Amino acid sequence: MKSPYLGAIPLRWCDACHVPVLGKRCACGEKTRAVGITPPGDARPAFPSDIRRINQIFEDAFGARLIPDGHLVILNKVPDDDRMEEIILGGAVVGAIRYLPLENRWEALPRPHAATLLTPAKRYLVVTDEAASFIREGSSVLAPGLISIDQHVMAGDEVFVMTPDGTCVGVGRAKMSAEEATAISRGQIVRLRKNSPHIFIPGPATWEDAVRANREILSRMEEDSITFIRDVAEAETLPVTVSYSGGKDSLVTLILANKALGSVPLIFADTGLEFPETYENIEEIQKRYTCTVLKGDGEGGFWKGFAEHGPPAVDLRWCCKACKLTPVKDLIDQHFGECLSLIGQRKYESAKRMQSRRVWRNPNVPNQLSAAPIQNWNAMHVWLYLFQEDAPYNTLYEEGLDRIGCYMCPSSDIAHLILIEERYPDLWSGWRTAVLEWGRQADIKEEWFLSGAWRKNRGKMHDEDSHY
Repeated sequence: MKSPYLGAIPLRWCDACHVPVLGKRCACGEKTRAVGITPPGDARPAFPSDIRRINQIFEDAFGARLIPDGHLVILNKVPDDDRMEEIILGGAVVGAIRYLPLENRWEALPRPHAATLLTPAKRYLVVTDEAASFIREGSSVLAPGLISIDQHVMAGDEVFVMTPDGTCVGVGRAKMSAEEATAISRGQIVRLRKNSPHIFIPGPATWEDAVRANREILSRMEEDSITFIRDVAEAETLPVTVSYSGGKDSLVTLILANKALGSVPLIFADTGLEFPETYENIEEIQKRYTCTVLKGDGEGGFWKGFAEHGPPAVDLRWCCKACKLTPVKDLIDQHFGECLSLIGQRKYESAKRMQSRRVWRNPNVPNQLSAAPIQNWNAMHVWLYLFQEDAPYNTLYEEGLDRIGCYMCPSSDIAHLILIEERYPDLWSGWRTAVLEWGRQADIKEEWFLSGAWRKNRGKMHDEDSHY
């Protein structure tokens, strides 16, 4: 799958402070170096729940945890069939995790630097020093160079390739099991993964350290966004609102709006499909920033659309118009007639939003002029700013969810939906019942839901952007 380019990736690293920096110089005065990650590069901090999951995946695979205590970790979601995230630590990609829907499991994908952080207790093999010299140059592991292989290795497993002194000379995928490998004298045992060389300098740090390292950069981003808000508000002379979803981007937009203009009302499109934590966050935001929250009721519109179209799909997204855009249009008619809404849209979110203007009108909400103060921010800008402001972000992010919106959004990957099913069994049971009943009436087998096929391939495109 081709990696989309959504703009330059500003992620860099300060080896003196052991933190990510979004510019060429750290606040400590040291020059930073680029971190080679896969586009689109909208990387984010790893929360403790993410780190626990990664360590469990690596421990299951190799008998050892990957991430030591006290180190900053960044995750970068990359294009894949379902979900795959690169793991950045010490200014280098040390591995990745990939969800395999057909096997209902996560797979650990180590890079050579991972062996600096862990000593594999299983799924490794030892080669001769002579073979190691060729392997370092990119050659595969061949039977004549094998000294020993862990008994747990099966064909298709990811493995570490080690020398007798314990040095890792490569990682790759086993072409055969340990039993088969020890029975042959010729042939390829492991196909090595080609990895670009990366500088890797791990060291302890905190997110407070990262905020200090990026303070001047965040100040410039803040100043640009505040100037943009004031300029567009002055030019348009419309009542100003903030479109608030309960997510990180709209929270940053709210904070910037308050600094630029003072308290402004929030528009919240309540789809009736929100997480409980989102409603809690709305209440907390209202108290913290003493703002008015205007709610558009989209639940009725959703279920009316469901009865007509069936469950929404990636290529049949009738839902955004039904339960977000139309209710917001009606709410603006009722309260303002017309308004300017500040939207937490960022170009790093998708190719469509990269191409979007910074000020626009959605034809489905003609009484709303939309403006994107953080269009040029990436996810690291957003998170560092929220940490700096000690902002009350939605606690769902700390539970491993990176999408805050309708809990059954068809744009979610299977790994995300599995997590929701585990954490919110009652919500998911209700959704399962509704979809299966619709499927029975349409003479569709139950596997259609269980496999996740309801999310896509419905035969036509109807893509309404939810940013109103």
